[in-house]
Amino acid sequence: MPKLFPLTSPLLQKTIFIVLVLLILFSPFFSSPLALLAGLVVGLLIGNPYTKYSGKASKHVLQGAVVGLGFGINLYQVAETGLSGIIYTFASLAATMGIGLLLGRFFKTPSKLTHLVSSGTAICGGSAIAAVAPAIKAEGRDISVALGIVFILNALALFIFPWVGNLLHLSQEQFGIWAAIAIHDTSSVVGAAARYGDEALQIATTLKLTRALWIVPLALISGLLYKDGKAKVSIPLFIVLFVAASVLNTFLPALATITPAILWLAKKGLLLSLFLIGANISLSSLKSISAKPFWQGLILWIIVASTSLAIIYFSS
Repeated sequence: MPKLFPLTSPLLQKTIFIVLVLLILFSPFFSSPLALLAGLVVGLLIGNPYTKYSGKASKHVLQGAVVGLGFGINLYQVAETGLSGIIYTFASLAATMGIGLLLGRFFKTPSKLTHLVSSGTAICGGSAIAAVAPAIKAEGRDISVALGIVFILNALALFIFPWVGNLLHLSQEQFGIWAAIAIHDTSSVVGAAARYGDEALQIATTLKLTRALWIVPLALISGLLYKDGKAKVSIPLFIVLFVAASVLNTFLPALATITPAILWLAKKGLLLSLFLIGANISLSSLKSISAKPFWQGLILWIIVASTSLAIIYFSS
């Protein structure tokens, strides 16, 4: 694994990796940004000794954590917010795809790469890219570049969004809606919202996973646009299980006795997934991103984030 300072032996790499995992799981001092930062230190400076396993592990741990967070959602409490959030979601999806297409033409980036970056920005980052890529028959390099852009912007969002939210004194509801709309991947949405507050976490998680359902029509439409016939897509299982957990928590009061333990495990799983995501970012993955697509993705993200923030801030 490429790293900045090849000073560590494989044994020391494994020791540092395992110690950090244990600290994240059992120390009360690790926050979402700190967990991601620890992962980036491993991936870029020390070297990830478990690259073969940590990529898949981060995905499964994150999905399990999201399902666990469903037990902290009361559907009655978020119904009204969810309805207003859907309006923001629908408008932002259409606007993001349109602006992304215009930026792609301006930067003269390949159309399929533009479509992948726009899709990842519009819905839920890597998940949307993974679903849309086969529908448009995207090349492997385009997929890796789009994912790399999303990973970098996700890392930035985890630090920037809570700072902006506190600076503008956003309410829990405002921040939750903004994070769900303007941050790419579920991991960073949940991480940023968890840092901001429990109510923001509930709103952001619910709205983000509701937003993820738009992957299905987006992939189908993308396949038709690129004349790929019928695109085979399905709703991710963890979204179904998240909804099921929310339903159980809402209508089975007896679960209140074990809910705190489930939520504790879910939040620890979130921290671990953020660490693993950071550990999977290497210098080679950063170098694979050329300037034009990155600037395209960055500008699109800034437009989406600033516009949605202005609408949410001034309409509340």
